[in-house]
Amino acid sequence: MPALKPTPHTARIVWIGTVVDREATLRSAPVERMRLTFAGPEGEWHGGLTRPSCVRVSAHHPEGTEIRNVRQVSLVSAEELATIAGQMGVEAVDPAWLGATMMIEGIADFSHVPPSSRLQGPDGATLVVDMENRPCHLPAKVIDGDPAGQGRGRAFKAAAAGRRGVTAWVEREGTLQIGETLRLHLPEQPAWKGGTG
Repeated sequence: MPALKPTPHTARIVWIGTVVDREATLRSAPVERMRLTFAGPEGEWHGGLTRPSCVRVSAHHPEGTEIRNVRQVSLVSAEELATIAGQMGVEAVDPAWLGATMMIEGIADFSHVPPSSRLQGPDGATLVVDMENRPCHLPAKVIDGDPAGQGRGRAFKAAAAGRRGVTAWVEREGTLQIGETLRLHLPEQPAWKGGTG
């Protein structure tokens, strides 16, 4: 029996973007299609087989330690971004503001799909979900710099709690493009009963 089960849950890719130079801006540049390699999306600043550790894993590694890059891809949900926009008081949250790689629609409660879930495209390109991507203050500057953001950047972090999407890494190379369907595969994993916190 396979440990990963295909589900009837699918998502449609509605937006794709790439961060070319994070030192210049977090903002993603929109593209129609994206080639995924084992090092991540081609041309993506966040790509690479490894990365320097950051504050997110400071309990495990000194900052700057070379570790496996499981944050090659940032995926967000159109439905969750609509909720965030409502809480921020803006018409819409542009996924480019967040440095997102891909926005999908169609999977409920997307930010909480289980770690190790797979999203697989038509040509077999497969992304492995690492974990929920917790919101931070970094998009605020990009949001405030866009007239559509209405100076509401400071409201993003609280509004995005539990809705910021997930990070993922490339398990199987391939190409994804706007309009394609991704199928969700879930790990067959019983709930962990150890410890109480």
